[in-house]
Amino acid sequence: MKQVLTENFTAEAAIAPHRICKPGSADGTVVQAAAAANLAIGVSDSLGADAAGDRVDIHTIGVVEVELGGAVARGAQITADANGKGVTAAAGNRTAGISRVSGVAGDIVLMLLAPGTV
Repeated sequence: MKQVLTENFTAEAAIAPHRICKPGSADGTVVQAAAAANLAIGVSDSLGADAAGDRVDIHTIGVVEVELGGAVARGAQITADANGKGVTAAAGNRTAGISRVSGVAGDIVLMLLAPGTV
């Protein structure tokens, strides 16, 4: 059984399911991450948010599902691409977590949330 801490935020824009998210412009808000330099605070749940102002559940601690934007090897550190999808992090990137399995673009894989910097 996975144990995950999920927190509820207000979306500042539409957020797709299973996407890496970053803090919004105000306390209690989030947006979909759009670059490897973004500070990741979690991953959206399987519903996401349809529009700005919607409430959205963000997984902030635990092993979560994230959609990949490219090939990722098991054990690789993951960062966000321009669409908030997980890709392999490079030196200097902010990270969202560590991949528990290998996958390719479009796969939804398990990731241990571990925000940081490579």
